[in-house]
Order: sequence, then C-alpha cells, then structure tokens
Amino acid sequence: MIEAVTFDYWQTLVAERLGDIRTAQIGRFEAIIAQAGQPRDRATLQDAFAANWVRFERNWRGNLGQYSPTDTVDFLLGHLAIDDVGGLRERLIEGFREVGEQVSLRVAAGIEPCLEALSAAGVRIGIVCDVGLTSSPTLRRRLDGLGLLRYFDAWAFSDETGWFKPAAEAFEPALEALGAHDRTRVAHVGDNRRTDVAGALALGMVAVRYTGLGHDDDHAPPGDPGPEAHHVIADHRELPGILKIA
Repeated sequence: MIEAVTFDYWQTLVAERLGDIRTAQIGRFEAIIAQAGQPRDRATLQDAFAANWVRFERNWRGNLGQYSPTDTVDFLLGHLAIDDVGGLRERLIEGFREVGEQVSLRVAAGIEPCLEALSAAGVRIGIVCDVGLTSSPTLRRRLDGLGLLRYFDAWAFSDETGWFKPAAEAFEPALEALGAHDRTRVAHVGDNRRTDVAGALALGMVAVRYTGLGHDDDHAPPGDPGPEAHHVIADHRELPGILKIA
C-alpha cells in the first residue's frame, strides 16, 4: 500500500556529534574576525551564538521563515560591534558553508540497506528537512559524498520552500514531486514529534518516529512532546517490514 516514503534529514539520516557544528562555527568565526583585526574572546562569541540561536528557534517554532547564515552574520556583526570591512561579511557567511562541508557526520544505522530495499520495491523516496545554518546545497552534497543522495527522487528543504514542519507546505513540494497524491499511501520518517510526527499525521500519512540518532523532543513545549507516531524504530532496517514493503 505504501507508494512513497519521505525522510527527515538531521537525527534521521545523519547526525553530528553533539555540539560539533556549533563549536566549529564559532571557531571559524573567531579565526576570521581575528585575521581581520577585530578579535573577540571565546566566551563572548559563545554568548553571541547562543543569542543568535534563540532568534533561529523563534523563526523555527513560529514558522516565520528561514533564518539563514546571512541573517546570522548580520546579527553577530551588530551584536558584537564588528565593522564590515574588506569583504569581512561575505567571508563570514562563507565560513558557515565551509563548516557544513567539513564537520564529521554519523550515518544512521541501516539507512542504506533500507533505501536499497525501498528502491528495489519501486517505492519513491524523498527528503523533508528543516534547515538550520547549513544550507540545502551543502546538505545534498554531504549526502552525495556518503553515497546516499542517489536513492532520493525528490526533496523539500526549508531554505528553499520557506516553510518548516509541521506545516503542510513544508511537505508538499516533495510529495508533489514524488507524485504522492494519496497521502495515506505515503510514510514519513523523522525523530521529532512536534515537527515530523505531527506534520505527517495532519496530512494523513503513516508516521514513523526514528530514535537511533537521538531526538529533538526537547524542543517541544514543556509537558507536551507532541503526538506519537504509528511506529517507532531504532534501526532503519526495520522500516520495510513495518510498512509491509518487504
């Protein structure tokens, strides 16, 4: 009955080691401004990045539109009273891409055998991703480097759609590209109840919560983690059987 499956990206396909991306972003920012003759100490930068993430989460939770590396750099330059001289702003924005390209990623257990099984069964496969401060072109390149991008037929990244999950608009570009018009024949796999599970259920999809790389349920309102999925798995190799695909 399942004709298509969409996957969340972070904590579902891949994950960073806790804090690696933030640490690397701060380190790259610190080095660039020091080279420009405007150094700031590490504690000050950590506080500034924390304040910036509050702004990102405001947009994410409220679905107020993507908060990009450009938005981040503009905020940090003002917050830290750093002068944009000699192309510094553009160099700082580029630093976020460089970190996204280089930081180590962990691949979810069983994801490639799962994707192989789905593809062999004729199931169309997509991605629905809430993007943080690493842009969608970089995220696709990282999957390509891991040998996984070739399995995906379509995707919807929030920095391209302008919408975060659980909004239907976050899912629909991928679903339309997959030709998945009957939502009851589509499954969505993700780690977050507030975004992945709630969004899938609202569209009438089969919701699968993946727990193998941790989860983001701490972003839910206190005492309200969001609805539970139809299925909960810790290894993607369980998915084809659960969905009665193989």
